[in-house]
Amino acid sequence: MSMSESLLFWKLANDLVIKRQYRIVQVAETENEMWLENFSNKKAPVIRLLNHDIDWGNRLQRDIEFTTRNGEKIRKAFYKRQLTVLNVYISSYPPVDDYHYLLEKPHQLSNQKVLLHNVMLTKEQRHEGLSMLNDFFHEPIIIQEGQDGSIEELKQSTLQASVEKSKNEKKLFEFGKPFFTYIFIAIQVIVFILLELKGSSTNPENLIQFGAKYNPLILQGQWWRFITPIFLHIGVLHILMNTLALYYLGIAVEKIYGRMRFLWIYLFAGFAGSVASFVFTDNLSAGASGAIFGCFGALLYFGSVYPNLFFRTMGVNVLVVIGINLVFGFTASGIDNAGHLGGLAGGFLATGVVHLPKKKNWRRQLLFLVLTILLSAGFLIYGFRYSEASADPDVTNSLAQQYIKDKQYGKAEKLLNSYIDQHEGNAVTYFFLSYVELQHGQNENAKQHLMKAIRLNPRFHEAHYNLALIYYDEGNFQKAETEVQEALKYKDDKKYQTLLKEIQSRI
Repeated sequence: MSMSESLLFWKLANDLVIKRQYRIVQVAETENEMWLENFSNKKAPVIRLLNHDIDWGNRLQRDIEFTTRNGEKIRKAFYKRQLTVLNVYISSYPPVDDYHYLLEKPHQLSNQKVLLHNVMLTKEQRHEGLSMLNDFFHEPIIIQEGQDGSIEELKQSTLQASVEKSKNEKKLFEFGKPFFTYIFIAIQVIVFILLELKGSSTNPENLIQFGAKYNPLILQGQWWRFITPIFLHIGVLHILMNTLALYYLGIAVEKIYGRMRFLWIYLFAGFAGSVASFVFTDNLSAGASGAIFGCFGALLYFGSVYPNLFFRTMGVNVLVVIGINLVFGFTASGIDNAGHLGGLAGGFLATGVVHLPKKKNWRRQLLFLVLTILLSAGFLIYGFRYSEASADPDVTNSLAQQYIKDKQYGKAEKLLNSYIDQHEGNAVTYFFLSYVELQHGQNENAKQHLMKAIRLNPRFHEAHYNLALIYYDEGNFQKAETEVQEALKYKDDKKYQTLLKEIQSRI
């Protein structure tokens, strides 16, 4: 092998790595074979250089098949549906027998998704080979015949550039040291313990007192409920899952973006998740899920800036985890998927506003800032204007039931009356209100509300029973008997039977 072929090999490698931003994937120990990738070049995302004399056509064919199989491994490693590989042979002389048919068209093995383009650079046909090679690039590769540097200098320059590129890529993932991730973990664990000490983290009253997202109170002006739910969790499993997710995702995002950017991204994503939940769901909700999905959004933004690096490192895993979580959220009950999606979008937008550390793109950042302001304002205006029409009575009923259990009848009555003033309510709403009114001696109001509950749900046996008790106290034994018999029709309860006997003894 003459010196000129080795020099050509390293000139090509140097041009690809330094000028065309290819990354060295692998170099053979003999340093005569190199694999490179740059997926931004759609025509030649992967290049294989081989500096070797191939004497016979059948040896060339075997090498082409071998290269195609290696290309298939690379395709799978990078999760590509299809892959084009440019295979460049640098040789003193071509094979002595027929070989042209192997280079005339791309090679593809059956049942594989790799298309291999083969180019041969020999002494006699170097110009023609370079012309074929340049079809794969926007700017032509120009190889000067003069020796503008020794082989060793070109080799060191190429490999050093590749090492520097790897170091710079690694620095993108190591900009900052985690700090706020640990602070947020500590806060949510402390708040969870306080919730449990207060009674229970699943107690609606506790959650509302601590700042859970509760639409009726937000509509009354308690805007801080867009932030406080980030630090609240409902049940042990909820806090465990979100703490683990925050630990792994938060650390990764805070390392990439630094402390202050992470603080902004996390809090705004949590806010965006709460706003989306406020607009699209009426359930009582809490949890760091929206902010955690915002971390996913930050990683997706990183992928939009560095798509090749993203998919080469964490991209596929990130997309798979997001997909699994969203599918689970849409199929399982009790999960606030609106909050998840809002957090994901909020994290992406918030990251676009601050961009990446030590890098500025003012036009892009301004666009993201405008979008963030417009979308936030739009959803808030929509939510405050139209959310009242879709409030969930079950949340109010659950809180009222807790008040009744704790004998806080005044709170329960105020809550239920406030809700009914704005919404229709369901049978349970009117039943609880009637119960509170009975405790306050408001029998006539209680009777009207029990009849309303029965109209909404004729099978509501407890409402029939309580209405029977009111009629009994009024001395209207005929109506009392009718109501208790209705209650027994839907449930054979001992106390219903006892009341029926008592009524019949009075008739």
